[in-house]
Amino acid sequence: MYRIKTMNKISSTGLDHLDKSRFQVGDDLENEDGILVRSAPMHDYPFPDALRAIARAGAGTNNIPIDRCSEHGIVVFNTPGANANAVKELVVAAMLIASRDLLGGADWVQEQAHTPKVDVVEAVEKGKSAFVGPEIYKKTLGVIGLGAIGALVCNIALDLGMDVYGYDPFLSVDAALRLDRHVHVVKDINELYRVSDYVTIHIPYNSSTKDFINAEAISKMKGQVRVLNLARGGLVNEDDMIEALESGRVAKYVTDFPNNRIATVKNVIALPHLGASTPESEENCAVMAVRQLQDYLVNGNIKNSVNLPNVSQDWSGTARLCIIHKNVPAMLTQIMSTLSDDGINVENMTNKSKKDYAYTLVDVNTRITDQVADELRSIDGVIRVRVLNH
Repeated sequence: MYRIKTMNKISSTGLDHLDKSRFQVGDDLENEDGILVRSAPMHDYPFPDALRAIARAGAGTNNIPIDRCSEHGIVVFNTPGANANAVKELVVAAMLIASRDLLGGADWVQEQAHTPKVDVVEAVEKGKSAFVGPEIYKKTLGVIGLGAIGALVCNIALDLGMDVYGYDPFLSVDAALRLDRHVHVVKDINELYRVSDYVTIHIPYNSSTKDFINAEAISKMKGQVRVLNLARGGLVNEDDMIEALESGRVAKYVTDFPNNRIATVKNVIALPHLGASTPESEENCAVMAVRQLQDYLVNGNIKNSVNLPNVSQDWSGTARLCIIHKNVPAMLTQIMSTLSDDGINVENMTNKSKKDYAYTLVDVNTRITDQVADELRSIDGVIRVRVLNH
């Protein structure tokens, strides 16, 4: 029986995919084998000995101590693309409210309606000019990051009649295939900045992308540009953005990551972190997270891990060894030699690495004894060995 701890409310649509005869699920379990989490902070969470995997029902993993997980042989999953449609739709809404003062206009109408002796119909005809704004049709959108979300944003913007420029220095073949051929994919981000009336950012947040949009980037943009950040708050330098808003170089800034400071700045539209806040998105993320966690615990397969390589293979033996180890020379030689010395025949093997860590799946034609497993664990650089029986 695998114990799965939930650290946030996880959609029942996802949890229903767990076989109740094999999985025990709850928020008060101890010594859990796996964790399902959304936004709960985990940096100070003490890892129990049994913990093998953490699945984040969402794309960002800032709340999870990735390095510590890797050192303990704990696989961390996320769910890229599961909330892509929800964010795509919010981007469209953000462009509209950044262009035409829909929020201000709606608030103003309410003020008129609640003011004694004011004829709203008459007031609207006199006052509506204060909320005029440009159309997005035939304007240029610059999309930074062309992953699951960025590609959808590009394609729908084309459908809305916009000219679209995209930038992604790590553009994968799969991502490129998702893009409409009319998207102008540029290798120099300054070209995107130079032509864009709207700039939206959809890249992960890490040490290399912190303050990605800063004073230097803004200086390359067109005047009166509208900037959208529905990805991560730290991607935009707030000091530089506030200065650009005050000078008028940036006409509007829409952020899904408000704080006491930025939310009070003129021409900032601050949303309450609504990017993935749809029932459909929460269900999609939960289902994807559950399936990945289940496949790893039961079969040893890894898909969409942020700290270990994706490795998957069909069963072809009696038992399966799942070995997490350092990405160092001669590791495979030592693993294979250990199995050979114990007279164990390898049916199939897959090995892949990701930066400092690697993962090896080995299907063998016999049961693995505790002695063999311990011999593998004793190899310098091996972090975790799991034995699965078919």
